[in-house]
Amino acid sequence: MEPITIIGAGLAGSEAALQIAKREIPVKLYEMKPQKFSPAHTNSDLAEIVCSNSFKSNQLTNACGLLKEELRRLGSELIPIADSVSVPAGQALAVDREKFSKAVTEKIEANPNIELIREEITEIPKTGKVIIATGPLTSDALSKAICQLIGENDLHFYDAAAPIVEKSSINMDIAFWGDRYGKGDSSYINLPMNQEEYLKFYQELIHAEVTTLHNFEKREIFEGCMPIEIMAKRGEDTLRFGPLKPVGFTDPRTGQRPYAIIQLRQDNKEGTLFNLVGFQTNLKFGEQKRVFSMIPGLEDANFMKYGVMHRNTYINSPELLDNTYQFKQDKRIYFAGQITGVEGYVESISSGFVAGVNACAQQKIIFPEQTMIGALADYISTPNDKFQPMNANYGILPSLEEKIRDKMVRYEKLSKRALDLII
Repeated sequence: MEPITIIGAGLAGSEAALQIAKREIPVKLYEMKPQKFSPAHTNSDLAEIVCSNSFKSNQLTNACGLLKEELRRLGSELIPIADSVSVPAGQALAVDREKFSKAVTEKIEANPNIELIREEITEIPKTGKVIIATGPLTSDALSKAICQLIGENDLHFYDAAAPIVEKSSINMDIAFWGDRYGKGDSSYINLPMNQEEYLKFYQELIHAEVTTLHNFEKREIFEGCMPIEIMAKRGEDTLRFGPLKPVGFTDPRTGQRPYAIIQLRQDNKEGTLFNLVGFQTNLKFGEQKRVFSMIPGLEDANFMKYGVMHRNTYINSPELLDNTYQFKQDKRIYFAGQITGVEGYVESISSGFVAGVNACAQQKIIFPEQTMIGALADYISTPNDKFQPMNANYGILPSLEEKIRDKMVRYEKLSKRALDLII
């Protein structure tokens, strides 16, 4: 039996490989690491987590929570691994990123139906079925090959990753544990700011020095992963209505709501590392240390990893792909992952699942549009003049027949409808 070639062993490529392999079809899985690393990758393991370590909410009144549960019921290989290496994060599924990648790598290396080939692919194979899952950090050479394949000249947009600090260096006389409105299991570290502290921080942030952007980075910023310094420049209170919003919190020192608040989320299993939630940034490393150390509680913070800017790549999927992620112009080729315009870890796994099961199916497997996995596939394959990357959200699901004003009740019913369709 001719092997199916997968280019890229990130989240989507790894899920696709494991789905194909368990159907007793051989896989050739190509990964350029460690021969070559992208600007954001540092780990030789597969399915490396680059940005946040959160797979978002597990709640079934959350779109990503619904998508994860659909994938669990459908037999995803990566979601159970994420569950097994989770770290405390309230109602969210956050993972120890190193243990997650290592577990995925070990599972793939141990599979007799998968041949893992550690080399860069610069051309798309001319024969056999192929899944292109090179993600948002596709190499220059392969990007050119994809451009030639699809007849376009450019594929880029960009986002940024948040810094990580050592927990022991956080001043817990200022910081406190808790979740918004007391919900969850108080797994976030919170750093409150008064008005004077916030305004000083704000002024330094908007005037801090950023790294020089390459041409491919000087493009429209994707709103779902905006650098915090860019967001701040939209207005003095923008951060206070965004990632630094103080609603739902009381500063234990004052008994009052803070003027602004920064949340830190656990980043590894041991609970020794925490990332600054919403602090994706393009500031120079020295500036990150200087400006972020102004945050009360981070005066002596030990930054274990600074935020980095990295390139993202995606294709015009509505013109190029169908709702199985199959390339319309050459049906032996599939795309999967963020290169298709699905945005997020679980969404990438979802696309890899759909592409993988379809690449080895005799007839197309199309998931109902009422499910989140099906709605995402429909979104990236439906004509759209203003197409841009999309996270899982209830807005892409067909409406319920009944009108329900209560948002949580409506989301609960949408999720129940979806899960009733998952066999």
